[in-house]
This record gives sequence, C-alpha cells and structure tokens, in this order.
Amino acid sequence: MAKTSGSSKANHLFVVLATSLTLQFLLRRAGWNVNAKRRVSCRTRVDRPDANHINDCWAMDFMSDELFDGRQIRLLTIVDHFTRESLAIEVGQRMRGKNVVSALERLACNRTLPKSICVDNGPEFTSKVLDQWAYANGVTLDLSRPVKPTDNAYIESFNGSVRAECLNENWFLSLDDATEKIEAWRVDYNEHRRHSVLGSPAR
Repeated sequence: MAKTSGSSKANHLFVVLATSLTLQFLLRRAGWNVNAKRRVSCRTRVDRPDANHINDCWAMDFMSDELFDGRQIRLLTIVDHFTRESLAIEVGQRMRGKNVVSALERLACNRTLPKSICVDNGPEFTSKVLDQWAYANGVTLDLSRPVKPTDNAYIESFNGSVRAECLNENWFLSLDDATEKIEAWRVDYNEHRRHSVLGSPAR
C-alpha cells in the first residue's frame, strides 16, 4: 500500500476541520447550543487563592473501604475550605460522575454553592456530566496537578481523620450500616469536635 504524502494528509486534516466548523455553524444557526470546547468550567493552577469566606471553595475526594464480607464501598467526601466543615460523606458501591452531581444537588438545596471546588483528575471529577453541571451553576472545577496531593491538602487531611477515627474503628455489615455509622461520625465531627476555624453551619 502506498504511503500517504504529507500534502495529502494536510488536505485531509483541512477537510475534517472545515467539516467540523461548518457543522458547528449550521447547528448554531438552527438554534443548538454548541460548545466547541469541553471543561470550560475547569482550571489547573499552581497557586490557589485562600478561601476567605464560607462557600468560597469546597474540596471533594474519593476514599475506598469494604464491608465485613469483603465487598468494596466508596466514599465521596466534601469539605468547606474556610470552615473545614464536613458538608457530606456519600457512601456507595459504584460512584460515577452522575453520583457526584447528585450529591452536589442535594447540598444545593440547603446552602449556597461555592465559587470553586478543588478536585483531583479522577474520571468521576473530569466527567462530562460534572463539567456540564459546574458550567451551568457557575462553579469552577479546580483540578489538582498530577501527582500533587498537596494541591488538595485540606481534603487529604480530613480523609486521614475519616480513616483513622471511623473506617478503622468500625465493622460495616451492609451499605446501609456503613452509611448510618459514617454519617453519625460526620455529625459528631462537625458539632462536637470543635476546631478553631470551624464556624456555624453555613447557608
């Protein structure tokens, strides 16, 4: 088979690009909201500004554990950077981007959404469904740099407390049992183990 020449490849790429741009133009003219770029709600920066108010910035991360019979469970932890309040710990066996969105929607029923949310580059946090939700709600997804856990130090520290004080201290007989025990720990963490930076629950 003959090799494709450089000029032929360039012509092919030009045709593909032109076709794509034409399709976007026709869809927009027909009334479709076409976004040529994904994750316009995301940023990756070396330095992040400090959170100076409640709901300036939240952080999210995933943890893993298991039930008494070895079945794996996952935890989605969400904290407020300014107050260090644990906003939610969602427990499930399979958690994807749509589960993250559902958790954030539940929080939005009772409190103001943040300006930004610090997350790592896991597939749940870089999913299209979360990106679209963030864009629609004016929330910036602040992505950590690869292999830089210190970029999300607050949530890493909190997860260490969850592991040492809750997960390592309990047997979970079922998903419901895990949810109940973890939620009880979260409430105790927020309401009874006061920290110097932990203020009243925000709205």
